[in-house]
Amino acid sequence: MYSTLMIIIFVLGYAMIALEHQLKINKTATALFLAVVLWSVFSLSGNLTDTAVLVQHLGETSEILFFLLGAMTIVETVDRHNGFALITNRITTTDKRRLLWVVSLLTFFMSSVLDNLTTAIVMYALLRKLVADRKDRWFFAGMVILAANAGGAWTPIGDVTTIMLWIKGNITTAAIMMNTFLPSIVSLLVPLTVISFRMKGSVERPAPVEAPAEDQIPKLQSDIIFLLGVGSLLFTPVFKSITHLPPYFGILFGLSVLWIVTEIMHRKNSHYSQLNIASIIQKVDTPSVLFFLGILMAVTCLQSAGHLGLLADELNKLNDVYLINTVIGLLSSVIDNVPLVAAAMGMYPVADAAAVLANPDLTHFMVDGAFWEMLAYCAGTGGSILIIGSAAGVAIMGMEKIDFIWYMKKISLWALTGYLAGAGTFYLMSRFLFHT
Repeated sequence: MYSTLMIIIFVLGYAMIALEHQLKINKTATALFLAVVLWSVFSLSGNLTDTAVLVQHLGETSEILFFLLGAMTIVETVDRHNGFALITNRITTTDKRRLLWVVSLLTFFMSSVLDNLTTAIVMYALLRKLVADRKDRWFFAGMVILAANAGGAWTPIGDVTTIMLWIKGNITTAAIMMNTFLPSIVSLLVPLTVISFRMKGSVERPAPVEAPAEDQIPKLQSDIIFLLGVGSLLFTPVFKSITHLPPYFGILFGLSVLWIVTEIMHRKNSHYSQLNIASIIQKVDTPSVLFFLGILMAVTCLQSAGHLGLLADELNKLNDVYLINTVIGLLSSVIDNVPLVAAAMGMYPVADAAAVLANPDLTHFMVDGAFWEMLAYCAGTGGSILIIGSAAGVAIMGMEKIDFIWYMKKISLWALTGYLAGAGTFYLMSRFLFHT
């Protein structure tokens, strides 16, 4: 009875999260409620005999949360100091096709360093300065969603799902970048090529609005903060390799350095007090962090209760790790990819050498195995198929008021084509180049 009840509660909670905008109930509230209720039911069932299991899951989840909180604060600090102007001011073309390629490729590579949500927000702010016509801007925004998700899939710090896999030790930095870069860029280039042929003429730029002189950030300060912020993100994998400490220590180290620098930089300028990290951190998207807490703890509850093992048995009937991941990616266009990856990590433990020796079929589940690398690609890029399938899509949909049906008609088919092309590329590479 309790087992069935937990599944019903989980499905209802998921439905509420998916229908967030229709129900007018924030998904973070639903996720937190879902986590607490599931663990409560699990405890009442008598199967939770030791709360140490709960503490262990909370500790593992907290590693991801602290990493996200640090990274989001760093990016917000760079943005507040107008640091991204170092890049955006260099875009001068008004040709639609050329601008679409520039914006898409810039988004792709920015997302590989930053996270895809933040990159989408930054690039949308750029689009507001580059493209005046709303309908034209929708096409550019659609490609930003695709590029941000594709760019975030091939590095360990570009997407929440790859962060999860990296922190847990399922993938390593060099392997994920080498083996998923080509599939990720293919998933972008296919729709980008098709859509760019439909773009003709030049864009009209909005009239520039100059900020008051007292509100402008000195260029030297902007450049310093930009270099420190991006450098902190890039240094995190290096920090992990040198110290063998979890990645969130590296990101907190970068945040602390940036914090000290801004304190020194602004201590004599009372006008810039709002630019100190103590102030900026209050503006970070805390609900998103709490959403990850709720949804990850809800999934770990199902894992502890054994439900994910049953789901794994059903997926295993497909009898092909590549097909399993392709299905997971398609599901991520409807369901948030964070719980999907969390579920997969719970369903399929990392195989060690002894396990592979006993069962060679587990080779794909070793560290840097084909299953984990393709999971990073599919979960990261599959969300682009629908505008509600990724955090980047939901954010831009809310800011630009893009119509769901318009996105389906104009973007979804090409996003799906690119997704399948990238999956096919990974399959060919895996079978004939990197994995056996």
